[in-house]
Amino acid sequence: MQTQLTPWAQQLPQAEQAEAILRSCVHCGFCNATCPTYLDQGNELDGPRGRIYLIKMFLEGNATSELTQHHLDRCLSCRNCETTCPSGVKYHNLLDIGRAALEPKVKRSLKARAMRVALTQILPEPGRVGALLGVARAMRPLLPSSLQEKIPPKQTADLTRPAPRHSQRVLMLEGCVQPAMAPSINAATARVLDRLGISVTPIAQAGCCGASSFHLGAQEQGLQQARRNIDAWWPQIQQGALAIVQTSSGCGAFVKEYVDLFKHDPVYAERARRVSELAKDLVEVLDELPLEQCLNTQTRPRLAFHCPCTLQHAQKLGGRVEAVLTRLGFDLGAVPDSHLCCGSAGTYSLTQPEIAGRLRERKMDALESSKPDLIVTANMACGNHLNGAGRTPVKHWIELVDQYLCA
Repeated sequence: MQTQLTPWAQQLPQAEQAEAILRSCVHCGFCNATCPTYLDQGNELDGPRGRIYLIKMFLEGNATSELTQHHLDRCLSCRNCETTCPSGVKYHNLLDIGRAALEPKVKRSLKARAMRVALTQILPEPGRVGALLGVARAMRPLLPSSLQEKIPPKQTADLTRPAPRHSQRVLMLEGCVQPAMAPSINAATARVLDRLGISVTPIAQAGCCGASSFHLGAQEQGLQQARRNIDAWWPQIQQGALAIVQTSSGCGAFVKEYVDLFKHDPVYAERARRVSELAKDLVEVLDELPLEQCLNTQTRPRLAFHCPCTLQHAQKLGGRVEAVLTRLGFDLGAVPDSHLCCGSAGTYSLTQPEIAGRLRERKMDALESSKPDLIVTANMACGNHLNGAGRTPVKHWIELVDQYLCA
């Protein structure tokens, strides 16, 4: 694809990267066949090829309007198109560049601006999320059903964690929303790893990975959150931490990109490279460990596994969790169109609730087609979104492993 960026666009920090990505696209349209929003809307501008053209036109100086922003906002950033693309187009990078450059050019409505400010100021802070969640639970009967379904009940699961006692040590990203909404996930992870001879070293200063702010256009805020994590982890990395475990595939995908986000930063480039090297999704740690030696004999439920987009398309780890669960004796049903997004996509279910709702129903139909007793996933946000449908219950797969391991 030929490009002719304006002098203004050529001055953007990522202009060279944007131009290279644009030129790598051969506009074949294969990406549309696996794009959830194109399949939902049937509109060329709601598919990757159309959005690439919109970003190209914007960077080449063509008239830009709310319509451009509207179609870029509708993208889930699921990266399914990247898995499909025969040319290796790094679409998600171009989308981030286009969104950030467009944000100051097109003024949003007061309501939209208020929502984005709230999301970038509340979601990255676990204390604020917890306080808001407490208020929401108390007011739940008074809220509209569309909001009620997004409020999970207070957990009663075991939240105990073993004290560090093993020579093998890992770090774990606690996250931002997850500690308030589903603290049982990280607690279960710590217990499972402890039984396998690995201790989790708690790092209180590390928090939000930065993804939610970065993808909402507040890129510098997201980068600052990433720097905070790198600084918090660095002393333990120097002392020999084996890995930085991610229990949310969305966070894991973003932390693994720290190396690219900071490659031109003279202060953080080398540390970010090392952090990305050590970042491991939980399945990358557990599928190398002898889990079979620790199993109890409880009857196992029939499962369906929802593979998050950030696990299969961003981290290229599709099939890995399913293999571990099968190895542990669980019966997994087939999931039609398992490559398609469930509609959660970070904050997408909040900013685009109608499309997210339709994608969720489609995903639940697929997951339930094999009549599972339980659905498991590798991303808390996906699990909460799917649970909002009020159908087959959904939980994180590590909670199930924790339940079936010997004490």
